[in-house]
Amino acid sequence: MAVKLVALDIDGTVLPPGAPPDAHPSPRLAAAVARLRDAGVAVVLASGRMFPGTVRIARAFGLDTPVVCQQGCSVHRLDGVMLHEFPIERAAALQIVDYARERDYAYEWFNPVRYLASRPTRETIAYGRVSGISPEYRDDPERSGIRPTGVGVISSPAEASLIHRELVAHHGDLLHVLDFPAVTVAVDRDANKGHALALLCRDFGVAREDVVAIGDSVNDAPMLAWAGHGVAVGHCDRYARDAADEVLPDDVTEPVATWLETLVPRGLRNGRRQAGLP
Repeated sequence: MAVKLVALDIDGTVLPPGAPPDAHPSPRLAAAVARLRDAGVAVVLASGRMFPGTVRIARAFGLDTPVVCQQGCSVHRLDGVMLHEFPIERAAALQIVDYARERDYAYEWFNPVRYLASRPTRETIAYGRVSGISPEYRDDPERSGIRPTGVGVISSPAEASLIHRELVAHHGDLLHVLDFPAVTVAVDRDANKGHALALLCRDFGVAREDVVAIGDSVNDAPMLAWAGHGVAVGHCDRYARDAADEVLPDDVTEPVATWLETLVPRGLRNGRRQAGLP
């Protein structure tokens, strides 16, 4: 396998679980990424965050590649220009809203640049902080005039799995439904990190088998499955674990940086071939 592109999730992967919203990648991880780039290996961030929170980490790494945001709902250049967007059908989104309203759940309604919710919750506040945006609150976000890329039902860890099962049963043929610990998010079928990564690799001229993806969560599972080699971190959820080819051990310091450091020699040889060096 000649690695030509590495795709990295941010929260729980580049940054450890529970990291503060303004956290930066560790110096060791930043150095490993820099060595990969020096070797001619492209590094791409693929995050559940919105663009501002994603691009902040990209700049901390010194990257110049496009970023995948909102679980794969959009792909942006670092100057903010959108390369790909996958809106959800409004009728389907409204059905998710009806589900939430009938059960008195808070819900979110978002596109690549705006995030609205029916009321403040711990989850909406946290998402706004990591995404670098200010959530907008109104009783009827679906009437905001925003064409959504997704809608989510905000509940609790005890309720979310049941909500996920019910939404998949009713909408799973038309929508991609993500099972987060306290939020169940519905997006277009093509709005996932795997599809977004495939589009970027097509743009870059990189073959699937030359791609490594690293992540930890349900929204990473499609890119872990699509990549030539999918790597899940040790604390990953069951979706990422099932999709990955390899799971990193928990008993090492900075497992992602450690794994990338083992990749660098292969990347260096690859980069020298690309540059015509011996």
